Amino acid sequence: MDGKNSPYTYEDAGVSIAAGNALVKAIAPLARATARPGATSELGGFGGFFDPKAAGYEDPLLVAANDGVGTKLKLAIEHDRHNTVGIDLVAMCVNDLIVQGAEPLFFLDYFATGKLENGVAERVVAGIAEGCKVAGCALIGGETAEMPGMYAPGDYDLAGFCVGAVERGEQLTGADVAPGDVLLGLGSSGIHSNGYSLVRRLAADKDWKLDRPALFDPDRLLIDALIEPTRIYVKSLLPLIHGALVHGLAHITGGGLLENIPRILPEGAHAVVDADLWQQPRLMAFLQAQGAIEPEEMARTFNCGVGMVLAVAEGDVEAVTEKLQDAGETVVTVGSIREGKRGCTVRGRRGTWSALADWEAVHDG
Repeated sequence: MDGKNSPYTYEDAGVSIAAGNALVKAIAPLARATARPGATSELGGFGGFFDPKAAGYEDPLLVAANDGVGTKLKLAIEHDRHNTVGIDLVAMCVNDLIVQGAEPLFFLDYFATGKLENGVAERVVAGIAEGCKVAGCALIGGETAEMPGMYAPGDYDLAGFCVGAVERGEQLTGADVAPGDVLLGLGSSGIHSNGYSLVRRLAADKDWKLDRPALFDPDRLLIDALIEPTRIYVKSLLPLIHGALVHGLAHITGGGLLENIPRILPEGAHAVVDADLWQQPRLMAFLQAQGAIEPEEMARTFNCGVGMVLAVAEGDVEAVTEKLQDAGETVVTVGSIREGKRGCTVRGRRGTWSALADWEAVHDG
């Protein structure tokens, strides 16, 4: 515009329709690469179709989940690590579906920013597509919102939405979890996508040099260790679910072991976790030492090296462990189910903490 009487355009206001169209064109092949039975993964319509019958389901229950990546995005933005946060986005949704016994079928994403930056959105969506391929679900649509004034320059936010299915009567509700069950933990790939507000606070207060080798792993830059994407457990767990070898699954996200395991317990079942049964990852030990973080705070803020917990009948532990290890998972015994008030007690590493069904924390020592 060269004067107040000049005609206004959307681009004058900071929104480029051409850039949005170019982005859709650029990411279309990424979406097509995630195609699976039941979905074509073609972008450009007003909505995406999925045919459960073509995916092999006869009487499916649909299960939906949505999530974001949180302030981990700030690390990605500040350090130009845009390639893997899309994997985090998918992981946080599909891991929530698999604990219901549901196979993830299709995924939609929402990418919002003040101004589309060349290459950034494509790198983010490439990560989303990679996550979908790992999880076996199709990327069938999404939304890109360019909103000047809503975000600081360079900032963006992500939201993900996933729908899965499980045959009626085969869903995991936790009702089969019973005293005597063994709790197995699957190793996490790092911090996953929770606790990053504390991580970033530590980084600022302790003046971490994120572009230098990590003190706990000199072969990696600290930023790369912190930004490691969330592990996706879907393909490792689906065969166990179909084989009825799992009584319950808990995705260890915000609230840690203390508050997530009780979510899958029936009345009269109490989980007892012994934190001394597995070695705390060096990254977690680093965080705890740097922040002088109390063990209870660690147990309800971070995954402490365990990204997923399985409740398994004692007689099935050996077979389940073998199948998971063959699938590439690190498996550790983390505790057991006992009779008691619905909740979880974490012992070891200098204390004992409980989270009861009403989420009241009890410190026993």
